[in-house]
Amino acid sequence: MKPLHIILSVLGGAIAGAALGLLVAPEKGEDTRDKILKILKEKGISLKKSKMEELVDEIEDQIEQHI
Repeated sequence: MKPLHIILSVLGGAIAGAALGLLVAPEKGEDTRDKILKILKEKGISLKKSKMEELVDEIEDQIEQHI
């Protein structure tokens, strides 16, 4: 595996982990998604709200498959 792939994998895992942690927090989903967008923006990652919804759906599907 190339070093760039490893770095991107770690970064993707960190983002997914942070997003999952925020999604299971006891706040409204909309507020949580806004926080995720803000954190990603601070990290220099631009993500439209529609893409955030797709990401949330994908994470939910992955969680349901592993339960």
